[in-house]
Amino acid sequence: MKVLITGGAGYIGSTIATACIEAGLDVVLLDDLSRGLRSFGEGRDLYVGDIADVAVVDRLLADHSDIDAVIHCAARIVVPESVADPLGYYEANVGKTIVLLQRLRDAGIPRIVFSSSAAVYAGEGGDGVDEAGRLAPASPYATSKAMVEQILDDAANAGDFRAIALRYFNPIGADPQLRTGLQNPTPSHALGKIMQASASGEPFTITGTDWATRDGSGLRDYIHVWDLALAHVAAVQKFDDVATHDEPYQVINLGTGDGVTVRELVAAFERVTGEPLAVIETDRRPGDQAGAFAIVDRAAEVLDWRAERSVDDGVRDAIAWAEKLRSLS
Repeated sequence: MKVLITGGAGYIGSTIATACIEAGLDVVLLDDLSRGLRSFGEGRDLYVGDIADVAVVDRLLADHSDIDAVIHCAARIVVPESVADPLGYYEANVGKTIVLLQRLRDAGIPRIVFSSSAAVYAGEGGDGVDEAGRLAPASPYATSKAMVEQILDDAANAGDFRAIALRYFNPIGADPQLRTGLQNPTPSHALGKIMQASASGEPFTITGTDWATRDGSGLRDYIHVWDLALAHVAAVQKFDDVATHDEPYQVINLGTGDGVTVRELVAAFERVTGEPLAVIETDRRPGDQAGAFAIVDRAAEVLDWRAERSVDDGVRDAIAWAEKLRSLS
């Protein structure tokens, strides 16, 4: 099979590409390099351009008329940034995706795997949530993911293609062989902030301590990025059994099935490093949620996939990648 990966030079897209290649799939990458790294596309068939640049997309599709499936990872993903710039996020994540999907439909590409997010869920009390959980996106970023899911659902049922939306919980870590990882040296997610605080000797700030979770801090389901990548391989390989012509749109959670609070993530970091981390507490940020963890029975059933790596594994690989990134700069 041949797979097009949009955002294929980014953190998650490049790791998915490696997993696909190791599984014997051919890959083609499309990335505008606004966030991705050209080095992540080295030795791979990388097209540099925006997903809504029809000239680039049409050239790619003409060069690769045998694409069997598309894994659509390209997106802007920072929640506070989306709150400050909602129009920019809706344009990048929704408007440009529509342009891409029209091109894919016209090219007759039958299979779409979409990088969605657990941020679409209500996330009110740190509970487990399955694919039928209540949707209540709390930020423009999350809303953009929910909007694309609805577009895919409608388009699939209209016969444009078939689609699987993979709702990611919280990716951490790096390729275990350190070939790729977070390209941003100062990521905005909780583990990134913990690592930055440790490196600078400053306290880590827990934003919100009054959530309805077991210790009051926000709760997330931290999934190792390599486990996440392997789930995409399974989704492509088993696509026709999952998204059938009778039921052409499907949603699948990707997580570990276990929640980790921010305080527990700090404890994991301390276990891995063997060093204490100073912590201070402050109010919630706009767009924050208590969080949720994935109920992953569906992924196990239809993809024959379960996450295998622990939160400590993710922390360890994230630290190792950050050290490698510093050595290259």
